[in-house]
Amino acid sequence: MTDKYESPLGSRYASDYMLHLFSADMRIQTWRKLWVSLAKAEMELGLPITAEQVAELEDHLTDIDFACAAQREKEVRHDVMAHVYAYGKAAPSAAGIIHLGATSCYVTDNADIILYRDGLKYLRGELLKVVANLAEFADRYKSMPTLGYTHYQPAQLVTVGKRATLWMQDLLSDLEELDFVIGSMKFLGCRGTTGTEASFVELFGGDTGKIDEMNRMICADFGFEACFPVCGQTYPRKLDSRILNVLSSIAQSCYRMANDIRLLQHDRQVEEPFEQNQIGSSAMAYKRNPMRCERICSLARYLMADAMNAPMTAATQWLERTLDDSANRRISMPEGFLCADAVLRLSQNVTNGLHVNEKIVEKTVREYLPFIATENLMMEGVKRGGNRQELHEIIRKCSMAAAARMKNGETWDLLADLAESAAFGMTKQEMEAVLEPANYIGRCPEQVDRFLAGIRHLLSDIGNSDPQIDL
Repeated sequence: MTDKYESPLGSRYASDYMLHLFSADMRIQTWRKLWVSLAKAEMELGLPITAEQVAELEDHLTDIDFACAAQREKEVRHDVMAHVYAYGKAAPSAAGIIHLGATSCYVTDNADIILYRDGLKYLRGELLKVVANLAEFADRYKSMPTLGYTHYQPAQLVTVGKRATLWMQDLLSDLEELDFVIGSMKFLGCRGTTGTEASFVELFGGDTGKIDEMNRMICADFGFEACFPVCGQTYPRKLDSRILNVLSSIAQSCYRMANDIRLLQHDRQVEEPFEQNQIGSSAMAYKRNPMRCERICSLARYLMADAMNAPMTAATQWLERTLDDSANRRISMPEGFLCADAVLRLSQNVTNGLHVNEKIVEKTVREYLPFIATENLMMEGVKRGGNRQELHEIIRKCSMAAAARMKNGETWDLLADLAESAAFGMTKQEMEAVLEPANYIGRCPEQVDRFLAGIRHLLSDIGNSDPQIDL
């Protein structure tokens, strides 16, 4: 439809999986599965519900009459009861036992927890695909010297591969948080209107053991080990805060990586994928802009800002329940997942086709290497009888003079200038012998090898991914 607003997260960026996960079909099917689970547990625990009624409910999990539900909602102004009505129309023999003892949050909140858990598990796989791409990249370029930057000013050499491990380390920190959130998620269960389970005390004639067993059975149906020990009408909204925080953390890591690539693409050292017929600029046809990395940064900013919704909502929950969380969560939670999905898909695409212009990297290294080598030259000069402080001052003056001339577009041979000083006791040829880039990368290759060895177990079942990204 072109005559109504559609979220770009849905129309351009998110995966089919995530769009389906948060679709109306999936949400209401999950509601129906929850109603079936409740009815089955109540039947097995002795309430007057028949196997035929449960079977009829199970037969109608997917044939949702949204039109019927929408019409009913207009009349009753209640979305859950509208779908109870539509489900009862589809399964008339069971119409009278649907939602028995439950409150609306039984289906809405438990369904949200299920969808969020499944969404987090999916994002975990997508995150690992980015790490796998970067692992291959880091291994390939672990020994390639490149100019390091501090304050975005030329600094000591590192390697192209070592820099990629910095990005990976951030993402693995996110993985740890993600695993913690997934592993600690609890179910709401069926707890009644204010979390007291009073309706079930009545239904089970005061047999509270049956209430606990009912909730255990429902938890098990959906793959959860336990319910929250206590709750009001809803599950604690702190869970939402925890979830959006970890999604924000992923956004931070991808933003940092993408921004680094944007900086490096400025002088063409490293470039994101660029397709044969891709247009970089409508006016400047020669341009090769880092559009995908820019998009990662753009969406990551949205996701980091979106994460503020959850703590503000969690902080303002009144007593046992207030409904002012509903409209906010309806937007902020699914959009957070869709946005995280988009950021990771783009990151996969970029890291799978990341291109290193080796000649430019080497040229940049050679341009600055005489300056970088000055510390080694100073150490060698001391070994030959020189005074460390005197040599430091000579290097400082000559380096400043060389830099000033280079800024004016002049060439300047720093080593020749230094060799003129007798204090070093070295010829220019001896100084040039020091200019081997591999001598200035420290333990970078070893660090990469050790890092990759430490994460190999995480990547054993992960294949590389190259999602097709629409420009």
